[in-house]
Amino acid sequence: MSEHPDITLVRQWWDACMKDLDAAGAMMTADVMHHVPGTHPLAGHYKGRDTVLQMYRQFGDLIKNMEFGPVTMLTDGRGHVLAVSHNRYERQDRGIELHEGLLFTITGGKISDIDEFTENIEASDTFWS
Repeated sequence: MSEHPDITLVRQWWDACMKDLDAAGAMMTADVMHHVPGTHPLAGHYKGRDTVLQMYRQFGDLIKNMEFGPVTMLTDGRGHVLAVSHNRYERQDRGIELHEGLLFTITGGKISDIDEFTENIEASDTFWS
């Protein structure tokens, strides 16, 4: 059984995010939205490819070490992919380990919306603050 094209796109995007943000950006629409939950300084709604990539760079600048990868990817076959991952982050004198989810909307073969979820919003807010 072959992988659904939407899952393939998200998997390729995920891999590109770890190696080449410009390549990841090419897989997103120009007006992509990324929604980051919480109340920490980087939480919010980011619109536009350049703005989203800059936010990724800001997160990356804060992290000393990370293990980040999808555990499970699911699709509805109608332009949505849910990626659930188990992540470990370290920054300065603290670390965090938790499950997170990203809900992707695919439009015209590109990622147009990313909605982020976390299993422990309070711990996430504390870590990123």
